[in-house]
Amino acid sequence: MNTPLRKVGVAMLAMVTLLLANATYVQVVKADDYRTDGRNSRVLYDEYSRERGKIVSDDAGQVLAGVEATDDTLKYRRTYANGPMYAPVTGYYSVNYGSAGLERAHDEFLNGSDPRLFVRRLSDMITGTDTRGGNVRVTIDPAVQKAAYQAMVDRGYTGSVVALDPKTGDILAMVSTPSYDPNELASHSSDEQQEAWKRYTDDEANPMLNRAIKETYPPGSTFKLVTTAAALEDGASADTKVTPDSEVTLPGTSDVTLENFNGNTCPGNTLADALAHSCNTAFAELAAQLGEEKLRETAANFGIGMDDLTVPMSVVPSQLGDLESDAALYQSGIGQRDVRLTPLQDALLSATIANDGVAMKPRLVSELIAPDLSDVESFTPEELTGEPALSAANADVLRDMMIASERNTGGGGKDPALKIASKTGTAEHGTDPKATPPHAWYTAFAPHDDPQVAVAVIAESGGNRGLAATGGSVAAEIGRTTVSAALGGG
Repeated sequence: MNTPLRKVGVAMLAMVTLLLANATYVQVVKADDYRTDGRNSRVLYDEYSRERGKIVSDDAGQVLAGVEATDDTLKYRRTYANGPMYAPVTGYYSVNYGSAGLERAHDEFLNGSDPRLFVRRLSDMITGTDTRGGNVRVTIDPAVQKAAYQAMVDRGYTGSVVALDPKTGDILAMVSTPSYDPNELASHSSDEQQEAWKRYTDDEANPMLNRAIKETYPPGSTFKLVTTAAALEDGASADTKVTPDSEVTLPGTSDVTLENFNGNTCPGNTLADALAHSCNTAFAELAAQLGEEKLRETAANFGIGMDDLTVPMSVVPSQLGDLESDAALYQSGIGQRDVRLTPLQDALLSATIANDGVAMKPRLVSELIAPDLSDVESFTPEELTGEPALSAANADVLRDMMIASERNTGGGGKDPALKIASKTGTAEHGTDPKATPPHAWYTAFAPHDDPQVAVAVIAESGGNRGLAATGGSVAAEIGRTTVSAALGGG
């Protein structure tokens, strides 16, 4: 063989080798990734040939995502009861656009291909029975979800509400507004799906964003709960003296000041007074006195900074950002600068205090159920971190401070019978914070003598109050409405 032919032969052999290597990589190494990718329509077409499992609530098994038989090419169509209300929980299941939310997180179980359903699939094959998917039972309480969602929608607020059982971590409500209707994406008409997808993805309000777990915000004064917890763990008490000054100068500057709300002097000079009246200057100085290490340690025990939290959908990490200078600590101690929390994490602040200082891992799924309704797997409560955020004794002290904070908080829906302990927040944001309506926050738990629910509410950019918005005037009523529903109220 002459040299040119030999070179051609070697080149062809190399190309065949590369082709085989690529085929092996795609079919073996990446096979599971491609098979489970929510955008893989071929897999979805196969799945539509069998009845998909349901997503049901923990309260009397209300169906949030069901199926209906069709007479078209696809045998079954996904249906969503109260689609926009539950979209942050269920997600969507679409031929053209794959899946999201619980539909994606538990896709194998819902479509029947999960290994735990193998024996049942084998039995179906032998008996000639149509294979069905398993069912997913969620922790959502429909009454709480409805109350929170309706309260946000009626006021036209953009934001989120999260409600937790502080003792178990069960997510009782997970609301994000504005929302979208997954029924439109589940349509068997490609044109209808495409029109809905374009409408939702082109909307500047981003209705398909699950703000509860996929967006972070400056928490404002709700973060003072973390600063207070760190101070109590460091030896402070409710009577520890703090500055009542109306403003303080940021360390390292000569003319940059940090002020209390409306430039007011704090009505008292103790830590309890400072939290009850949300005095910025006291918490700014307190954070600097504590230092970066102590503040980060306490924040981490609340779950802040965790980068692998799933519910089972992944939750974007909350974070503190830069705390290296005293100026950064001043601003971060009041929940500004680089501090960012998800609404879920903000609810965890109150839930942790309510649960004697121990953070419980949030969970959205309570049980996986086979097609024959037998139990496949039940999920039990577990602690979120290895250490309590604060001792039970200090949690009691902080609870009393939050009770005083609730007494000083305005807004609608106040009812002494609810026995709420709370903290509000009014968070500056944007490139021109003073000219931008602030985010309005409210985080709370109740009853304060036997906690059964913890909530967090954020109304983005002032809700309907503009620059005059505060956590009390905008978010508190939503939180109290949610608490009332959780405790059996109207």
